[in-house]
Amino acid sequence: MTQKTAPDHALMADLIHCETNVWEALVTGDMARDATALDAAFLGVYPDGVAGRDAHAEQLRAGPTIRRYALDQARVMELGRDHALLSYRAIYQRPATPAEETMYVTSIWKRDGAGWISVFSQDTPAKAPA
Repeated sequence: MTQKTAPDHALMADLIHCETNVWEALVTGDMARDATALDAAFLGVYPDGVAGRDAHAEQLRAGPTIRRYALDQARVMELGRDHALLSYRAIYQRPATPAEETMYVTSIWKRDGAGWISVFSQDTPAKAPA
């Protein structure tokens, strides 16, 4: 396995664009957009359990799950020629909740033609400040 630790700005920009596409699907409630960004074998690991692509998209059946979000502290790591890992902090607000939430997200993407598709994502809630 190849691990590149120096920042690859083009790769970072590509993966942030792809990740933002998933977040925008959550903001708009677009099930098809969400499912298209995820591989058929996608695995999501969340504080409340695991989900595949269909379950990830199905959460949007009742509409948007996110009101607004910001992504920062992004890091990227190549995991070979056709796979890469993106890790970042997300600060977001749900539609019915006034409080912001923060989590750290790690996603793995694989090349899909000229673009990328997500094969894995794990969300880790940030520890509440003391």
